[in-house]
Amino acid sequence: MGREQPPGAAAGGGKALCVCVLGSGSRGNALFVSDGATSLLVDAGLSARDTARRLASRGLALEGIQALLLTHEHSDHTRGVERLVRRRRMPVYLTAGTWKAAPELRDLPEVFPIACGRPLRIGTLTVEPFAVSHDAREPAGFAITAAAGRVGIATDLGCATDEVREHLRGCRLLVLEANHDPEMLRAGPYPPFLKQRIAGGRGHLANGETGRLLAALIHGGLEQVILAHLSRTNNTPERALAGVAPFLEGLPVRLAAAGQDEPSPLFRLPA
Repeated sequence: MGREQPPGAAAGGGKALCVCVLGSGSRGNALFVSDGATSLLVDAGLSARDTARRLASRGLALEGIQALLLTHEHSDHTRGVERLVRRRRMPVYLTAGTWKAAPELRDLPEVFPIACGRPLRIGTLTVEPFAVSHDAREPAGFAITAAAGRVGIATDLGCATDEVREHLRGCRLLVLEANHDPEMLRAGPYPPFLKQRIAGGRGHLANGETGRLLAALIHGGLEQVILAHLSRTNNTPERALAGVAPFLEGLPVRLAAAGQDEPSPLFRLPA
């Protein structure tokens, strides 16, 4: 892997922290986050062309992204990496386990190792990788902090550990997996081994499990929750929102569900 970290922009950041989920689900994941001075892409599971199109539809540009963070090696998070890096040369940050598990990523021009539990600075943003329970080699979630606040991202995890809860505390915006409705999964068409994998401790969170995780993270500064990685077969946006909304009842927290085919709105958190 490459050197520790490329030089970044000067500290300070912009006035607002912005987040857009470009796509989320088993057919491709990508998320944009920016403080106005430094812009990052988390995962590149969409094609480079589709990533650029979705960014443009929200008034954003691929050329403005300084770095790519990868959560893990599964293809719905990495299939667009090579073409994206060729189109817009940028450093790629990933854990050593992800790098070892994905041979196609080893020849990228700028690859930088990250370690769960060790924060790093990329421009004006502080990125805290943390370990998650998922059936990948060394998967990570991210807490990203700017002058305007903190964003937490955990989109592939079979259970919410103490480490996950600790790193997601104090966020103004959370992107949390709400993958499946247990009844739909049980009655659905997947073979038994796949149902067991999804519902297991290294698979994906069910709607109610996401709600219980969220209940442990609620604080006065939480403003927005985005539900992500919804299964097209074993969930619906309506079920996901209904399963999580009771945990926010009476609180001034906005709740949305990210989709697979179109980007979310651009969520802005002013300083």
